Amino acid sequence: PQNVLQLNVTNSNYTDPNDLKFEEIKILGLRQELTTVTVSQGNAMQTVSPNITYNPTDKVALIEGLQLELGKSYSVNWTLATSVNEKYDCYPGLEASKEKCEQLGCIWAEDTSDLSIPYCYYGSSDNGYSASDVKHTSSGLTANLTFSSSTSRVYEKSTSPISTLRLEAIYHSNDMLQFKIYDYANKRYEVPVPLNLPSTPTSTAEHRLYEVTLQTKPFGIQVRRRSTGTVIWDSQLPTFTFSDMFIQISTRLASQYVYGFGETEHTTYHRDMNWHTWGMFSRDQPPGYKLNSYGFQPFYMGLEEDGNAHGVLLLNSNLMDVTFQPTPALTYRTIGGILDFYVVLGPTPEQVVQEYTALVGRPVMPPYWALGFQLCRYGYENDTEIAQLVEDMKAARIPYDVQYTDIDYMERQLDFTLSPQFAGLPALINKIRDEGMRFILILDPAISGNETNYPAFTRGVQKDVFIKWPDTNDIIYGKVWPDFPNVVVNNTLDWDTQVELYRAYAAFPDFFRNSTVEWWATEIMEVYNNPQDASKSLKFDGIWIDMNEPSSFVHGAVGGCRNNELNYPPYMPYLGWRSDGLAYKTLCMEGQQHLPDGTAVRHYDVHNLYGWSQTKPTLDVLQSVTKERGIVVTRSTYPGSGKWSGHWLGDNTAAWDQLAKSIIGMMEFSLFGISYTGADICGFFSDSEYELCARWMQLGAFYPYSRNHNGIGYKRQDPVAWNSTFEEISRNVLNIRYSLLPYLYTLMYEANAHGSTVVRPLLHEFVEDKTTWEIYKQFLWGPALLVSPVLEQGAVEVNAYLPSARWYDYHTDEYIGFRGQFRNLSSPLEHINLHIRGGYILAQQSPANTTAYSRKNPLALLVALNDSQLAEGRLYWDDGVSIGKYED
Repeated sequence: PQNVLQLNVTNSNYTDPNDLKFEEIKILGLRQELTTVTVSQGNAMQTVSPNITYNPTDKVALIEGLQLELGKSYSVNWTLATSVNEKYDCYPGLEASKEKCEQLGCIWAEDTSDLSIPYCYYGSSDNGYSASDVKHTSSGLTANLTFSSSTSRVYEKSTSPISTLRLEAIYHSNDMLQFKIYDYANKRYEVPVPLNLPSTPTSTAEHRLYEVTLQTKPFGIQVRRRSTGTVIWDSQLPTFTFSDMFIQISTRLASQYVYGFGETEHTTYHRDMNWHTWGMFSRDQPPGYKLNSYGFQPFYMGLEEDGNAHGVLLLNSNLMDVTFQPTPALTYRTIGGILDFYVVLGPTPEQVVQEYTALVGRPVMPPYWALGFQLCRYGYENDTEIAQLVEDMKAARIPYDVQYTDIDYMERQLDFTLSPQFAGLPALINKIRDEGMRFILILDPAISGNETNYPAFTRGVQKDVFIKWPDTNDIIYGKVWPDFPNVVVNNTLDWDTQVELYRAYAAFPDFFRNSTVEWWATEIMEVYNNPQDASKSLKFDGIWIDMNEPSSFVHGAVGGCRNNELNYPPYMPYLGWRSDGLAYKTLCMEGQQHLPDGTAVRHYDVHNLYGWSQTKPTLDVLQSVTKERGIVVTRSTYPGSGKWSGHWLGDNTAAWDQLAKSIIGMMEFSLFGISYTGADICGFFSDSEYELCARWMQLGAFYPYSRNHNGIGYKRQDPVAWNSTFEEISRNVLNIRYSLLPYLYTLMYEANAHGSTVVRPLLHEFVEDKTTWEIYKQFLWGPALLVSPVLEQGAVEVNAYLPSARWYDYHTDEYIGFRGQFRNLSSPLEHINLHIRGGYILAQQSPANTTAYSRKNPLALLVALNDSQLAEGRLYWDDGVSIGKYED
């Protein structure tokens, strides 16, 4: 029988003189935790209170403290239970119930001690899949996975497990492996994003940092770090299932410290492992708790207890959610595609990012001017207002390189047009460019279909660029910003009424198509060089692409969607507005797109790639027309977007909690390979206030992408909108930024050449110090500059952690005299704490109003000696604008 160990004496004609006893029993391969142990002799129960331990990774149980005498018969019984931490959610969908749970062959037990603990969980470790036909090669393994359920589970349509799957593991390099699970009998959608993989694997058995074990029944994969034996991936768990519209896999984790997954606003840098589920699906959603926002980033970095680090990418673009539990473990659920995992072995956090960006693409190299301070707002009335702002900033001597216009410059928010209120914008752009400044223009993807003379739409129809209903010639129309012609907008009406009355029918370009890329390039070129009237040409230097989730103000389409299963799939992951379906604020999932080779794909599968697909074509045309490097800033991202663009953290709010959250967001996008990043300084929504905006200007001076931007209808918050003291605070901190731009530019080069981080969490430099694993209110620029901003209202000091190194106060040059501890540092309103790390040399340059002038000023070296009286540094310098390979 199971769960009993019978000790039977078959001969007893020897009595041992040493009074020997069995004091411990170790059980190998036990798949569930052992909870209670009883010992009986004959029919008599013994009084025992043994110590029981269980290692779920190795599946080893140890019973200690027994007193079983040699030569006597015993029966040792135990019960197996699912400890709370070993409960894996068996019914993650909406409206779980006891009946639905038991139909899946699972256990229902209501635990009111913590409402996050799943009521419905798997009762055994069997996932129904077993591996066979296992073949090992020098560079990987293959196997067939076969499903044979021992339970009579009842599945909904589209969620019945596929009976035979294929597993391929490829050991691409010594620090990176891939494993892929797919249906080889029926071709399924796979992500069309190319990765940088060696044409043939380069790893060798003796130098690989990992070893892979295939567990055959129930199926699982285990990946260990060879140098330490630490298991970093272990998926032999009951959750694994693979069906047409529901795929799920779990893994045990090496520690509680996991970073990444996005894009969602987080309250700490490391994920909270206490039963939290986060959805990932690109959506026009301002940052908020548990609300899936603009981008889709299915990558995480895990720390191991000894400080080694690894990273895991799931290359899947379907809607997904991830559950973290204190086991520690995480569970992925996605509603399409295949499972295609890439694991990088570090072993340092910085090497994880370098290896990950080697795979998905190194961060873009921005032009030097893009590291200058930038101003924007939604709601400029006309070009005169912007011209006055430029003059006021010059008069206040506040460094400032880039001016924007939001959609106000367009006629009725139509792409590629110019509003009569901004008739002077072309001349203003030329003037500020002559003075050493630069200009960035916004473009949205949606194109109005209600105009009588609008080449962008007419040519788009001719070139067949718009997303259509499946297998028809009918364009799917949503509504976004463009207004109908000949309407007078009444802004006092409620939003939905305004959308209905005033917003035009909008078509969405399919940026996968070659014809769309050509069309987009033509339309942008004609903004830069207006063929009808050269005086209307807008000589922009960068392009800001917004609303590219894609966003729509009607859910799905005007008139609604047509395919209920795709818009309300059998499993609806944990999203904001979960019950409103996938078309909420975007297109219908049945929309048909076409890859460059002509393959038809559903928007359901490629929705999260929309922003990614728009980004490279935008950079290509920008560089083609300007003949310079330029910069693209995109709202929606996917792994690899950083090759072509930066990213801002979206429509935040003027609130104190947003300061720390912006640091977390920047550190996450560093991890995702997008270095050029920052938040809207002083907040987009709501009126900012003096102290908040001053502290935000100080913090924002250390965003790689440093832009003050706010929303329509809110009071001005640019540096010259307050008073002379505010101007002085802004001028002083931006002068520090501009002084340090040679160092920041070098860090950007290092990111582009080697994949290093620019905004760097402290744990990347001091991973041996576990205190740094939880620090997210301070950050580093590269290895050498520590930024410790004030993030709380009314604070005049900051509680900062100075890791174990020699640190110098940037403002006073003094060695601070302590390390490896928290200290309260004085920080009056005009002050931000900055420290230079001993052992490093930073290149500096005298600041000026713009980088065009600061780049001509004398250079200086700041040499900060370490304890050994040594220091080193690097400087990368070029003309700041040329396109091309930046020499390694």
